Amino acid sequence: MSIRNLDGRSFAKMILAGAHHLSQNAQIVDALNVFPVPDGDTGTNMNLSMTSGAKAVEETNTAHIGKVGVALSKGLLMGARGNSGVILSQLFRGFSKHIEQKETIDAKEFALALQAGVDTAYKAVMKPIEGTILTVAKDAAKKAVAVSAAEDQIDRVLELTIEEARASLDRTPDLLPVLKEVGVVDSGGKGLLCVYEGFLASLRGEELPSKAASLPTLKELVSAEHHKSAQSHMNTEDIEFGYCTEFMVKFEEDKQSFDENAFREDLSEFGDSLLVVSDETLAKVHIHAEHPGNVLSYAQRYGSLINMKIENMREQHSSIVNEEREQAPAAPKAPTAEKQRFGVVSVAMGEGIADLFKSIGASVVIEGGQTMNPSTEDIVTAIESVHAETVFILPNNSNIVMAAKQAATVSSRDVVVIPTKTVPQGMSALLSLNEAASNEDNERAMLEAIDHVKSGQITFAVRDTQIDGIDIAKGDYMGLFNGKITLTAKNQLDAAKELLTKMVTEDDEIVTVIKGEDASSDELDALEAFIEETFEDVEVEVHDGKQPLYSYILAVE
Repeated sequence: MSIRNLDGRSFAKMILAGAHHLSQNAQIVDALNVFPVPDGDTGTNMNLSMTSGAKAVEETNTAHIGKVGVALSKGLLMGARGNSGVILSQLFRGFSKHIEQKETIDAKEFALALQAGVDTAYKAVMKPIEGTILTVAKDAAKKAVAVSAAEDQIDRVLELTIEEARASLDRTPDLLPVLKEVGVVDSGGKGLLCVYEGFLASLRGEELPSKAASLPTLKELVSAEHHKSAQSHMNTEDIEFGYCTEFMVKFEEDKQSFDENAFREDLSEFGDSLLVVSDETLAKVHIHAEHPGNVLSYAQRYGSLINMKIENMREQHSSIVNEEREQAPAAPKAPTAEKQRFGVVSVAMGEGIADLFKSIGASVVIEGGQTMNPSTEDIVTAIESVHAETVFILPNNSNIVMAAKQAATVSSRDVVVIPTKTVPQGMSALLSLNEAASNEDNERAMLEAIDHVKSGQITFAVRDTQIDGIDIAKGDYMGLFNGKITLTAKNQLDAAKELLTKMVTEDDEIVTVIKGEDASSDELDALEAFIEETFEDVEVEVHDGKQPLYSYILAVE
């Protein structure tokens, strides 16, 4: 069967199949993560991100492929988690932008859309690293463009594109030495290949390796990862704009001429959490407003309203929080009537660490970290809940920085992302925030602060491997110094002692120890005694972080 044109309905089926195939292989993708630490979450992040895009597509009933692309792009944008999820969202953002004005596309347009996605993703990454999902996407798109010059069947072009994606994936260890050292291919590239394989199977009407009864909902996926809802991070009375308002405007010739930028700017006066996507005939709007009737009246200037949905978020919030009350941490303090100059959104894993960040000034703490990175939407929700003129974000994890930056671009608020990659960096940055200083001076001071703190972590290996000449056996305890594995030991206390010996110098003054769930009180006492005996001039601070996976988090300043 020749497939020379692709419409929105066929493309929607491809997206659902790609999302499902990725979900079936998420654990395999997780297992390809290079580091043997228990944070193999590339597959989880890509799965949650792609599922968010697929759900948005499911709600878009149209044969217009451009509109399906817009829905996919929006869903991916808001659901993106971790670096892999953000890059995936950027790949399909560029793809969708290229096709947004088209009813159908042919093989050449499909190939060019893949290339447009690659261009967008590379621009979004400040320092692209070859041997990753970016390389696989780039090589696959280049092949698609080349073969589409002579081949007009979309399925055949996609088949050859996938062949090149597999070959590129196999080459990733040659481009990224750490992959070759460990003996794996890039996990993000594998995830993208799964999506493309799902696309082709759907296009040709072939069965995927396993048949799913239905696509899991985001709530089911998130619950499976023990992730608390975004609603648990704020109080019901703190909701300034109480109605989640969604609708579409169908443009009419006798109405006011539509300009998306002006429309977005005008709507921003009615509330927050505003998103507007449009094409030649329709605009889709999401906004949190206190008076949704005013929003709808304004929108009617441009045409008729369809697909309206208004939900009382205060009622929803109360219901959700009541269900989570026994498990949820204490809600953040209610803001004062006047906006503060600065607010801080921090990401933390562990009840004790969350409390620690709140005690030193964080406005909202999002639960997340190694095994569950918060999505763009989670971070946007937290930003909007902070009653401050400027909001600083502390990701405290290298895999959350990109999602934080993406949230900053989506939010209508004044947001500054401080790219903290560890909990000690986040604490140091937060302590340097000066209420009397300007945004620029605070950003400068916080960036300097993260450069002056040394971060250590003790965790366990989940697989046998070798990295940087260090042989690591499953179950060994590892010491990470500024994110790099530097030692292994059979005993976690021995690992912590050896790591501190490498971290502390004669110029250092303070050592902070944050105890995790896997460390006992007796062991902590022994470690504290070791520090006091070995580093006589150093002051020791100890906190019970209650964090999973990492028995100790260490900060040296």
